[in-house]
Amino acid sequence: MKIKFAHTNIVSTDWKALVAFYVETFDCKIIPPIRKQSGEWLDKGTGVKNANLEGAHLLLPGHSGNGPTLEIYQYKNIEAQSLNSPNTRGFGHLAFEVDEVEEMLKRVLLNGGQANGEIVKRYVNGVGEITFVYVRDPEGNLIELQSWKKD
Repeated sequence: MKIKFAHTNIVSTDWKALVAFYVETFDCKIIPPIRKQSGEWLDKGTGVKNANLEGAHLLLPGHSGNGPTLEIYQYKNIEAQSLNSPNTRGFGHLAFEVDEVEEMLKRVLLNGGQANGEIVKRYVNGVGEITFVYVRDPEGNLIELQSWKKD
């Protein structure tokens, strides 16, 4: 059996604005076509009655071809939820490895994101020194910015 990671999905309240954030901040690239999907097949596959969505797949930095991607969709009907904490059960955050955490934090803030924690450095035995901070995109999704100095 062949297994290959394909994508991670974010459900957005404004998919175009969130796509622009990831393109501008993290140099992601839109992979056409823009998705506009609805119908009985989508209802059945998602388990959502009257599912109707629009959005895009973004090629993640450091990768080529068709993946893996970050899929950002906006459903016509979205259920509200509160922001998750880094220690909330389930999917926690996206992580981007960057050259300079401080510079990327500035870029996140400039493009409408916000800090969630403070930049810290820590040595991890057998791996090296990590510099990292958790931030949020404009819709509150958690992102880890990390940089490693390997042993």
